[in-house]
Amino acid sequence: MTELAISTRGLRKTYRKLNLSRSVAVEGLDLDVPVGGVHGFLGPNGSGKTTTIRMLLGLIRADEGSMRLFGEEVPRRLPDVVGRVGAIVEQPKFFPNFSGRRNLTLLAGAIGADPALVDVVISDVGLADRAKDRYRGYSLGMKQRLAIAATLLKDPDLLIFDEPTNGLDPAGIREIRGTMRGLADRGKTVLVSSHILTEVEQVADTVSIIARGRLLASGTVSELIGSGTALSVRVGVPDPDAAGPVLAEQGWAVRRDGRLLVVDGAADAGRITQVLAGRGIFVDELVPVRADLESVFLELTAGAGPGTRPQPPGAPSHGRRAAQTEGSAR
Repeated sequence: MTELAISTRGLRKTYRKLNLSRSVAVEGLDLDVPVGGVHGFLGPNGSGKTTTIRMLLGLIRADEGSMRLFGEEVPRRLPDVVGRVGAIVEQPKFFPNFSGRRNLTLLAGAIGADPALVDVVISDVGLADRAKDRYRGYSLGMKQRLAIAATLLKDPDLLIFDEPTNGLDPAGIREIRGTMRGLADRGKTVLVSSHILTEVEQVADTVSIIARGRLLASGTVSELIGSGTALSVRVGVPDPDAAGPVLAEQGWAVRRDGRLLVVDGAADAGRITQVLAGRGIFVDELVPVRADLESVFLELTAGAGPGTRPQPPGAPSHGRRAAQTEGSAR
């Protein structure tokens, strides 16, 4: 059985609104995060990601359900396992006029960490050449990497990052992505929550997708991408108006995208070429549209209006509960 860094069962959290009604933030969440690698905790803003993380860290109390970190029940046994966990949930506070190294040295003294680790963690996040610079002169990406370095001072086994790339430019996002990948390659478990699915897809080994506080699907990236519907194919031809009806005769859905045609439902892209060539229409461009986590997510949440449960791909419309993909632990 796969060893789990994080496990929740039936997790539920509600908040009281100003009108005294209850708003459900997390509802019956079953979440499994395996030990080792990067696990993407994905969902739109307001889906319950931050609420779940705050419950795991003992910052707020769950209404129902159970949680475990490395097999230890939390929050009851959180003091026994908290030393193995480092987290960035909110923007940490550093002294703006102190250097990055000075800030970490002060923090190491406050938490009883070995001062010798300061230069180690600075190097781990790629800030060795800027360690003597004042914090106020750091870019957003550098500030975020210094925050990650701060979590590494106690050498945790599990790192939890809540929306770590918010507000960063492409270069900063790439830096954080590389830092997370590097930590995972060293044997750490990294849980990263995000609503930017395309970014996490580039670094995650496994993912869980949630919406409205419920699990929609979980598994490896390849499992989830493979669970979606057939891919589309972008087709370039000299005369799209003539080619469109020919392709539609095969039962495929065809739509225009500028000078190209987009064909849905063709299991074999080569069949498109064959069909068109049979009518004297020759293809000058044929590009399969690769499935990604974003397209899988949109498929999972399609038609999920207020009061309805999002459905997994191919689910019937009578309310079947979203299930984890084959091979994922339950």
